[in-house]
Amino acid sequence: MKKFILTVGPALLHEVPLKEIHDDRNIYRINGAHGMTGDIEGYIAEIRSQVPGAAILMDLPGNKVRTKNVPNNGIELVKGETFSIPSQCFNYPEFYRHLKPGMTAWANDSVYEFEVVSADADRITFLSKSDGVLINGKGVHIRGMHKDIPFLFEKDRELIHVANKYRLEYVGLSFVRSADNVREAKALLSEGIKVISKIETKDAVSDINNILPLVKYILVDRGDLSTDIGIMNIPRYQKYIIEKAQYYDVRVFLATQVLKNMESKPIPTIGEVEALYEIYKSGVYGVQMSEETAVGKYVRETVAVLNDMFESVKEETVI
Repeated sequence: MKKFILTVGPALLHEVPLKEIHDDRNIYRINGAHGMTGDIEGYIAEIRSQVPGAAILMDLPGNKVRTKNVPNNGIELVKGETFSIPSQCFNYPEFYRHLKPGMTAWANDSVYEFEVVSADADRITFLSKSDGVLINGKGVHIRGMHKDIPFLFEKDRELIHVANKYRLEYVGLSFVRSADNVREAKALLSEGIKVISKIETKDAVSDINNILPLVKYILVDRGDLSTDIGIMNIPRYQKYIIEKAQYYDVRVFLATQVLKNMESKPIPTIGEVEALYEIYKSGVYGVQMSEETAVGKYVRETVAVLNDMFESVKEETVI
């Protein structure tokens, strides 16, 4: 384990200054899915103000369909009941054209499941199979749909320009499905920017032998990957991807719910500690904290757990 990707947000960077947790192992991630381009440039300036020379990762939002301008700041979901949402409440206005009655949709990293009832240019109606609240910025996924939409949305291209302008260290490519996607993005990036190809689709896993020779880093996003392959398949897919990457001498980051419990509690679960230990021992290059540091209540404690495990494994001896 060499690196920690820490997502900045209202918690880390604002409530918790970077200097309190900074280490040269840290890479500070800006989630390009949140905020306007100007806001994101502000994040870059603030990171560099707090820690000059800090490594920054611009994580492109990719062609993930997300909610936006949701009425009343959220739609209450009741299992077994239908709900409707205006078709323009998505970042991809043509989303409704890809929907047919009976299709299954997953939202918020597979937390919510819906069935499409109807869809037109005005409104989309779903039958909810989950309880909860659907808010702004949450992904809505239909398996197989992305083959028919552009790899880079307009915002991705804007943020690539920002990454070039500020000479960022890393750019994360979201929802890669083929080696051609990687080539398309790399052609737009300045020389010297390190590309992290995110493996979060079944198509990317299928084309892994062609993707890996093009990059030095990949990131396994287990949340989005689970919407494509099913959550029960994550362990064996994760193992397969790591083994393939090691064969090609590509460095691997792992993301999604690594220390989920610490978003709201000061300690991890025993299961999280055990899983983190196995991640460290597997030869993975780094882990990514998402909500844990972006909006979590225990940022300092989360980073301390990562560092403590790092030292523990490094100094490990047989009892």
